[in-house]
Amino acid sequence: MKKYKSIQSYWNNYDTSNKSQKTSTSSTPVINQEIEDINHDGEDRDNVSNIQSSYEVEVVPHDPGLRVPISSYPLKYQDEIRRKFVALGPCQPRSHNFPQKDHGSRGKRRFSSKWFDKYDWLEYSVEKDAVFCFVCYLFKERTSNVGGDAFMNKGFDRWHRSESYISHIGGIGSAHQQAKEKYELFRNQKTSIMESLNKQSSEVAGFYKSRLLYSLKCLRFLLRQGLAFRGHDESESSENKGNFRELLAWLAEISDDVEKVVFKNAPGNNQMTSGGIQKELINSCAKETTKLIIEEIKDDFFGILADESSDASGKEQLALCLRYIDQKGRLNERFLGIVHVEDTTAVSLKSAIQSLLMEHSLSMSKIRGQGYDGLQLTLVAVAKDNCDCTWLFEQLSYLLNVIGVSCKRKEMIRMIQAQKVAEALNLGEIDSGKGLNQELSLSRPGDTRWGSHYKTILNVISLYPTITEVLLTIAKGASNKEDRVKAQLVLYSFESFDFVFMAHLMLYIFGYTNQLSNALQKKDQDIINAMTLVSLTKEKLQSLRNDGWENFLDRVISFCKNHEIEVPDMNDYYVPPGRPRRLFQKVKNIHRFRVEMFLSVIDLQIQELNNRFDEVNMELLICMACLNPANSFAAFDQKKILRLAEFYPHDFTKVDLLELEFQLEMYIDDVRNDAQFQQVKDLGGLSCMLVETSKDKTFPYVYLLLKLVLILPVATASVERVFSGMSFVKSRLRNSMGDQLLNDSLVTFIEKDIFLQVSDESVLRRFQNMKTRRVNF
Repeated sequence: MKKYKSIQSYWNNYDTSNKSQKTSTSSTPVINQEIEDINHDGEDRDNVSNIQSSYEVEVVPHDPGLRVPISSYPLKYQDEIRRKFVALGPCQPRSHNFPQKDHGSRGKRRFSSKWFDKYDWLEYSVEKDAVFCFVCYLFKERTSNVGGDAFMNKGFDRWHRSESYISHIGGIGSAHQQAKEKYELFRNQKTSIMESLNKQSSEVAGFYKSRLLYSLKCLRFLLRQGLAFRGHDESESSENKGNFRELLAWLAEISDDVEKVVFKNAPGNNQMTSGGIQKELINSCAKETTKLIIEEIKDDFFGILADESSDASGKEQLALCLRYIDQKGRLNERFLGIVHVEDTTAVSLKSAIQSLLMEHSLSMSKIRGQGYDGLQLTLVAVAKDNCDCTWLFEQLSYLLNVIGVSCKRKEMIRMIQAQKVAEALNLGEIDSGKGLNQELSLSRPGDTRWGSHYKTILNVISLYPTITEVLLTIAKGASNKEDRVKAQLVLYSFESFDFVFMAHLMLYIFGYTNQLSNALQKKDQDIINAMTLVSLTKEKLQSLRNDGWENFLDRVISFCKNHEIEVPDMNDYYVPPGRPRRLFQKVKNIHRFRVEMFLSVIDLQIQELNNRFDEVNMELLICMACLNPANSFAAFDQKKILRLAEFYPHDFTKVDLLELEFQLEMYIDDVRNDAQFQQVKDLGGLSCMLVETSKDKTFPYVYLLLKLVLILPVATASVERVFSGMSFVKSRLRNSMGDQLLNDSLVTFIEKDIFLQVSDESVLRRFQNMKTRRVNF
């Protein structure tokens, strides 16, 4: 017999010899045999407990002829198995031939090792010299009505009573059979309930993924169109279950692949069509869309554009857009998110902006430009600081309320207008042709649409005779007396010289600033071109103020004569129409209309433009203009560009400025001699060309300065687009939409081009990782 000085030496020998045949024990050294030999020979008895202990922890019985480590069993059962086998003692492998030894009065042992093959649940304990029912012993606490069976308690050693084995097995529903069934389930964890929940078959997982994918495709279509998802009644008996379910049902009708996994062909608790599932998928779509935007920015500089507006439910919402240069040198303005704010104080808005940036891991230290107001909307607000302008817009509001309240009155305008156009064509007063004599309508100006005020005034003046006729008809023949009175009051102001004068004045001002507004609404508009338009607008307004009074007054008087409106004598004292005289100073008409109205309103506009673009700003803008690539970089001025870099002390140190000076000298010679730069007309094109030709790497400081110039916000048109989209997504019929769903819907609706780049697989992966799911794939 081999003797081992330590447990480790024994196991090393055991593991080495056991590698050759793992499924056969005929030639495998067995610990239990070693223990039995030691006990019989009376040698090394101190090693018995060590070998036994090692065996009990490392090895447990399994199938006939094969020992399996405890670690192969589920972790939560390992401690219990160790405890059972410590009590059982060392066990004999089933294929070993038992020594025929004398056992006193019991005589020779008659137990045959072949019985292990017949009764695979038997386990022989060397320590107790008895056999046990392995399955009943393990599951004794889980099996009822087992009594004091020897196969579980003291062990069975009456070898001549072989019928006891059959008796212990019992019938189909016996305790032994129940224990054996539980043992098989225990060994085969794939059949357990938890395993059934966590490890679905490939077919079930495939159906689940397909079902989820079809739901996602329906939601993606609805998100891009800004449509509602759910219906008022989504029950089976409903004729309209909402856009999402109806679209999914339509897909099932035209595709057998869809039909076999959705609705009635899907498990009742795994339909993947509930409102919660929809919101989680929508959130995943928005997160993946925003992720692509953040990846474009990386760790680079950016500008922010913020503004606030109320939604359909009356909640104040702050929208935030980012302005940045992507990896290809292109200028982008992207919507980041919208957040509810309780008030519009500076502190609240700052906190909301910070929280939104932190949510997307964007640092405030990377901001290099901020924009909070639209220029055109500001000019409208400034104009309303004048009492006469306020009065004009109030009268326009009353007019729109009287005419726009009824479809019949809108139709009346269209009919009268069409009749007048037909008469003018017959008289040859106007020409016919494509794009001429388009049908006009009155629309209420919107706070988020910059040109809407200009368009409203333009249409009022163009439709003046038509509107007058409609107001007369309502004032004379309306069935509702209240409407007749309203029409009379509006008509009185509408036919006054004051209304015509102020309407033409605002038409001039908005007409000059409208070109600037349209240019500023372009996402890729750079600040140099914008400043050129600002300068032109200021020049036109200044020219109107200094030299335009006579021509302007002649035009207003001509209009009044054509429409039979009384023109006051400019040398008489001013009489306000429909307003108390004591509210106004006693002045001549010439002073009232020229000084208090004409010059006052124009001065407000010029003053606002000058305030926004003061001397410091103008110096910055003049320096920026030196980077303009137009006309072969004719505006290039190295000193002014270096001065521009000094406005960014955190980005250009003194050492950087020295290096920038040398780079500028090399840069201007390089780009002027490169034919590819001859066709570049603006800063945006210059940035793209530098990246395309890899000159952004050759002249990194020049490119950095160019990016900082482009990042400066020109206008907040992108934010106004967000509010326009918000009024579409969260409409009067969807005013109960939550803030998170509103944000997710707006991100995917406004940034459609980015959303189209998001793969279905990435959305599904994020959806699966949001929380524990019934099925994984």
